[in-house]
Amino acid sequence: MSLKTTILIVDDESSIRKLLRLTLEGAEYKVVEAANGREGLHLVAAERPSLVVLDMGLPDRRGDEILKDIRVWNKVPVIILSVENDPSTIIDALDLGADDYVTKPFRTDELLARVRVCLRRNILEVSSEHVITIKNLEVDLEKRNVKKDGELVHLTALEYDLFIFLIKNRGKVVTHGQILKAVWGPHVPPDTSYPRVYMRHLRQKLEIRAEDPVIFLYETGVGYRLAE
Repeated sequence: MSLKTTILIVDDESSIRKLLRLTLEGAEYKVVEAANGREGLHLVAAERPSLVVLDMGLPDRRGDEILKDIRVWNKVPVIILSVENDPSTIIDALDLGADDYVTKPFRTDELLARVRVCLRRNILEVSSEHVITIKNLEVDLEKRNVKKDGELVHLTALEYDLFIFLIKNRGKVVTHGQILKAVWGPHVPPDTSYPRVYMRHLRQKLEIRAEDPVIFLYETGVGYRLAE
C-alpha cells in the first residue's frame, strides 16, 4: 500500500490516536490527526484523506454531527470508532452515511481489515471485470447469473437485486432500512421481515450450509454484511 493513501484520525484521546497511528503507519498508510471535530473537518478539506476514522465522543461536537457535515459535500469512507455499542446508535450512524462502525476496545487486526474494506471503492465502479468471485460463488454481472461450485443457481429478480446490493457494499454492515430502500424502493413500508425472508432464501441457495453462514452474515440487531 502506498504512503500516498492518507487516513485521517479524529479522536480526542491521545493514547487512541497514538495506537491508531502506529497501527496504520505499520501498514504503510500516511496518517494525519485531529483532536476535535472542528480540526477534523478542516483536515478533511485540506488533506483530502482516502478514509476517516471518526470518534463519536468528541469534546466540541458529536461524531455523528461531524459525519453529517462531511456527507453534505464529501463521500470519503468513514469508520466510526466509539464506546457506544447500542444497536440503535450504530444503525443511526450507518444511516447517516458511515461506512462501518467499530466499538472500543478494538483489535488492531480487525480494524486494519475494515480499513482495507472501506478503501476498496464500489466494486462495480472500480473493477473493469464483469465476473466477481466470492468464496465458491461466481457472479456474472453482464449475464446476470450466479454459479455455485460451477453450477448455475436460479435466483428471483429480488434475490438477485439483494445480492448485488450486498456486493456493492461488500464488507460493510447494511441496515434493514438501507436494504428496503435499495431493493424494494423508498416507499416500501418499514417491515424488516422482507430482508430477513430474502436473506434466508439466499443462504439456502448459496451458502455451503444455510444454518452456518459464512457469506451472508447477520449483525445482531443492526442488519447484514457480505463476507470478504
